Amino acid sequence: MTIDRSIVERITRLAYIGLSETEIDEMAGQLSTVLAHVSKLQQVDTDGVEPTGHAVPVRDVMRADVVAPSWSAAEVLANAPHREGDLFEVQAVLD
Repeated sequence: MTIDRSIVERITRLAYIGLSETEIDEMAGQLSTVLAHVSKLQQVDTDGVEPTGHAVPVRDVMRADVVAPSWSAAEVLANAPHREGDLFEVQAVLD
């Protein structure tokens, strides 16, 4: 399939992308080249190949949620430059 100027112009209008006349011509050529490369995939024999969502097996990567001892508030705040009670004190970001 060949992409011509009219298709590129329509896509740029839909996507609200401003391209110059030169860029439209370049984009038409580049998109045509990409589609030519992708069309080669139609020549690949896929008979007997099961559809898959992943190229490699997927395993669950979540760890168990186990309660464990943690640092005390005093340990966490030990190196805080500014604190107010058991809280970090930071400069206001919004008024």
